[in-house]
Amino acid sequence: MSFALQPARATGASANASATVSEAERRMRVDLAAAYRLCALAGWDDLIYTHISATVPGEPDHFLINPFGHAFDEIRASDLVKINGRGEVVGDSPHPVNVTGFALHAAVHAARPDAVCVMHLHNTAGVAVSAQADGLLPLSQHAMRFYGRLAYHDYEGLAFTPAEGARLTASLGSHPAMLLRNHGTLTVGRTVAEAHVLMATLIKACEIQLGALTATRVVLPSVEVATRTSAQLDDGGAIEGALEWPSLLRKLDKIDPSYRD
Repeated sequence: MSFALQPARATGASANASATVSEAERRMRVDLAAAYRLCALAGWDDLIYTHISATVPGEPDHFLINPFGHAFDEIRASDLVKINGRGEVVGDSPHPVNVTGFALHAAVHAARPDAVCVMHLHNTAGVAVSAQADGLLPLSQHAMRFYGRLAYHDYEGLAFTPAEGARLTASLGSHPAMLLRNHGTLTVGRTVAEAHVLMATLIKACEIQLGALTATRVVLPSVEVATRTSAQLDDGGAIEGALEWPSLLRKLDKIDPSYRD
């Protein structure tokens, strides 16, 4: 979370270039707006804070992010702001962006070319498990998706510096997800759908853990079983979300299709 605010401004010649949105960018905008709406629908949002960012197709140095001040349940595809890696607005936009909030995302995008979408949330269950000394335990099949594949980053305060960015991305490595201690959850995806489905799985795992640990004793699978299950769920590195995403979009369309606008 960060409270720094930067007024929207165009970056010179890029303003005219951004006037025309490609079909690929349009699809990315719709998917990203849908991810914001789905987060709100699931109760994963935190007022106007936290972000989901996505790389603009064909423009690896440009990203889409939510306008600062908008709640997740009101974001539309056309509201998303195009920015560069420094958080500067590209083209014309009436909306401000949270520059320091994007700093974490910028670090991950720069370090991980495969991180087309970076999702960072302050979901209650995720924050709670991030504060537990043992982190995420293999208490469920959902949790075993991340067995040996979940990174951790210790809390360093509100200000996110380039030095912390280097430490965070070093910890993240090639993992698909991270628990930011005392802070929240982070997932990266090769598509918006993948980042969303990974986040849904991680949050479900955290919710199950909080429920299970109310018992006096719990049953844990063996290391061998947890390792094998993790490999099975990784499915050879297949991109997750391809099957789930169309159904999630249909769900949104039934509720409120304005995210597509």
